[in-house]
Amino acid sequence: MDRNTVIGFVLLALLLFVYLFISTKNSRELQAKQQQKTDSVAQVQRVRDSIRLANDTTAKVTTAVDSNQLATRGVEELTVVENEVVKISFTNKGGQPKQVELKSYKSLINGKPVVLNNTAFDKFSYPINTGNNNAAQIADLYFATPKVVKNADNSQTVVYQLAVPGQGAVTHQFTLRPNDYLIDWAVQMAGADKMLTSGKFNLIWQQQPSQQETDVKYERTQTTVGYYEDNEFDYIQTKSAKAFEKPVQWVSVSQQFFNTTLIASKSNFSGGDIKFIKNLEDTTSKIAEVTTTLQTQVPLGPNANVPMQLYFGPNDYSILRKHKNEIPEMDKIVNLGRDMYAFVRPINKYIVMPVFDFFKSWGVGLGIAIALLTLFIRLLTSPLVYTSYLSGAKMKALRPEIDKLKEKYNNDQQQVGVEQMKLFREAGVNPLGGCIPALLQIPIFFALYSFFNSNIDLRGVDFLWADNLAAYDVILRWGFHFPGLGNHLSLFTITAVLTSFLISVYNMNMTPDQNNPALKYMPYIFPFILLFVFNGLPAALTWYYTVSNVITLILQFVIQNYIIDHDKILAKIEENRKKPKGKSKWQERLEAMQEAQAQAQKAKSQQKK
Repeated sequence: MDRNTVIGFVLLALLLFVYLFISTKNSRELQAKQQQKTDSVAQVQRVRDSIRLANDTTAKVTTAVDSNQLATRGVEELTVVENEVVKISFTNKGGQPKQVELKSYKSLINGKPVVLNNTAFDKFSYPINTGNNNAAQIADLYFATPKVVKNADNSQTVVYQLAVPGQGAVTHQFTLRPNDYLIDWAVQMAGADKMLTSGKFNLIWQQQPSQQETDVKYERTQTTVGYYEDNEFDYIQTKSAKAFEKPVQWVSVSQQFFNTTLIASKSNFSGGDIKFIKNLEDTTSKIAEVTTTLQTQVPLGPNANVPMQLYFGPNDYSILRKHKNEIPEMDKIVNLGRDMYAFVRPINKYIVMPVFDFFKSWGVGLGIAIALLTLFIRLLTSPLVYTSYLSGAKMKALRPEIDKLKEKYNNDQQQVGVEQMKLFREAGVNPLGGCIPALLQIPIFFALYSFFNSNIDLRGVDFLWADNLAAYDVILRWGFHFPGLGNHLSLFTITAVLTSFLISVYNMNMTPDQNNPALKYMPYIFPFILLFVFNGLPAALTWYYTVSNVITLILQFVIQNYIIDHDKILAKIEENRKKPKGKSKWQERLEAMQEAQAQAQKAKSQQKK
């Protein structure tokens, strides 16, 4: 291998990336157009079915209104409706979903299908006036036995009706589409001018997500409440409350891999607030408690219709992205980079995800796909690596002269530093040449941290000794909590730490000796720190880090022994010394500062004498 070979590999990697980007973009655009057409046809059909159902149930509603008693008591009855991906149990108490089973996902606690919205705390409600200055919460009232209709587009509609004596009637209509996690929900009122005060519809939504992953504490840290306010996505993770001051289109209670979302279909909610309770030290299966209140103004009149949608499903980027025409930026529920790390989101969207999906489409295991992704990324960043190693080789070539400077100035750090900078300038060596390329790779690490931490495809997938790539792997457990490590030890973390240690030792051998103890012992301290940082992270990330380190060690050996010609480096350094040198302003300031420090140190020494 020579330098041209490395450049050739880099060009191949770039061509592969361009091909993946273009093909993925064209495929997504085609899918978006097809999905938009399908959604438009389905929407028209749902409107027709809604009108037909409304006309079909008018007689029943009129008859029910003649009832003289509000249904505050009754027997709870469940009605089950399902499609290819969800099984929803509706209850007549409050006329709403009681629990939602996700057919394609298993709880890692008991191996049964994931169930959302299944606690006594979970419910939707809003107040209505029942006459004689009385009011009732809709969640406490019993609707009549629902009517279930299968529509022409294979969607299913569930219609609940409630008579409010002397006031009117309430209808809850739910439509479940084929192979979809999204539910259309319409609240219809006959007599809205009597049941709603000044036309204000005040919805109360309670959610208490329960543990689905093996580590409840880590799952709790990943739980957030996202929302789309004033055409912008935002979220809260530790904040206990949030007041909406601008229109809100949707609110989502999101666990690590699943979420429940409430969406305003036509007009946004005008305001409201969120109360978010999450105790990170809680050891029960309860993840959090979220109470959201949302207000909207309905037109004054006898009839009102409040269209909404509900999403019960996975935090899958492709699934959430499918609804982008109906629900803007819902895909941001998947954390591919937020806040101070928001700059890595484009890296994940346009590089990491397409490449990973491409390798995954080969039919290899996800562990192998991660290794191939690692190889691709290292190939793409190989110019930075080559520059770093070349700088290290130059520093190594200058080591004998640096040792002479230390001997000449009796290890006077100030004077040695000044002379060392002059030596680097004469030889044309950048002392930061090995650091800057490494720093430029940090965004890739943060991008992959977000990607592996939120990729639901990794959930429950085993590889080598790890039984779940989306959580830490365990080789040893103990019965107490050790600060920083917890109650376990991860084997992938150990392999990542050991390979990091080997890289650090190798790099120290390539650089001039350090008299500063902090720098001299850093290669031994840094891997130890990584042990505490990585031990609780997903196995996919620590496996990536291990593979990346192994590739680094191989690249170091190949580049240093077969690509970099040390004799040519020495000849180039000698050639650079013969050329006239100009100083940059940064070099002038640095040398001036070092000269001043040296003079100050010298003066201080003379005063002591």
